[in-house]
Amino acid sequence: MRDQPIRLAGPIAMTFWARRVRVVRVGIMVIVGLSLLVALWVGLIRIGWSLPIPQTGLLLAHGPLMVCGMLMTVVSLERAVALGRIWSYIAPVLGAVGAISLVVGAPPAVAMLAILISSALLVAAYAIIVRRQAAIFTWTMALGAVLLLSGNILWLTGWPVFRVVPWWMGFLVLSIAGERLELSRVQRLPSSALRMFVMAAALMTVGIVGTTIWPDAGTRVMGIGAGALAIWLLNHDIARRTIKAHGLPRYIAICLLGGHIWLALGGMLAMIFGFSSSGFLYDATLHTVFVGFVISMIFGHMLIILPAVIGVMVAPLKHFYVPLVLLHVSLIMRVTGDVFAQSDLRRWGGLLNVTALLAYFALLVYATRIANRVTHATNQPLENSSHHENLSPA
Repeated sequence: MRDQPIRLAGPIAMTFWARRVRVVRVGIMVIVGLSLLVALWVGLIRIGWSLPIPQTGLLLAHGPLMVCGMLMTVVSLERAVALGRIWSYIAPVLGAVGAISLVVGAPPAVAMLAILISSALLVAAYAIIVRRQAAIFTWTMALGAVLLLSGNILWLTGWPVFRVVPWWMGFLVLSIAGERLELSRVQRLPSSALRMFVMAAALMTVGIVGTTIWPDAGTRVMGIGAGALAIWLLNHDIARRTIKAHGLPRYIAICLLGGHIWLALGGMLAMIFGFSSSGFLYDATLHTVFVGFVISMIFGHMLIILPAVIGVMVAPLKHFYVPLVLLHVSLIMRVTGDVFAQSDLRRWGGLLNVTALLAYFALLVYATRIANRVTHATNQPLENSSHHENLSPA
């Protein structure tokens, strides 16, 4: 969805508030970056690296910081930009407040409550989106937001993070799957394909809900649903077409198709091994989805998100393939270490996961500086800095 002007009366008011809203957007993204850095640092400690930690409470904040502090906040900011309404920015602001609360060691209830309200407002935003356009893809993304809200309610009421994780996973998987379905509409999918998509999403949702009563059986059903969605995406995602293109559309397609393979693997692990609360298999199942699937999507879409959300240009450099390859190779190391109970291999794979992420965002800053320098020098934006991946291949 593209950016829309803030709905306020008069051009002066619009300019006044648009500038301040942009400042808010930039501030939120800065906090998102901080949340990511702290989460990565804590993740390395949890995986076995001996590093200093400011407060022991952070050891339990790795998952909440990654999912709610970073990913939920970015998604809610995207929705706020799409809606163009002032109230919708409360959701990402509260997400950022929750992230900061976790980082500084505020009472856990403060962070949980801020994140809960943020997710409730995200559901409200999706309600408006569904009312504007009631389609399978909007309902799917709205369902993902409802899963997020439900999981955050459980978290606030005292459920441990490992029991809430399936709900967070459902939020991310359905949000991404819904967006991919939206972009694939140009292919005019047959009704049979749409029915398969709905069945896969429903099966995953049923499994997630089932984990509240039957954790093991629910996890296996969730895995079957996630695997079915991955197979659907591998067969019907428009990335199958755009991978034949050049430049940014091709890069995004490679990111996405690689991510779909990881989602299939994560679903298979959940289906075979069922529920676990810690240990090697827990690590493997979570990170095939959260790193392999979700981070791969971020690697591709961040080049589009930044221009839309904070108005900066990003030069589509070929160097972005380097952290992408490193991400996948290091995740193979990590999951192999998990499956064969090799702590050192898992530890080094985790360290290289973090290295890939840091390299990507360092390159993103560099590409942004290059793009804006070129823009100022030529007085024209980069031609393909805002190309969407659904462009037909040349």
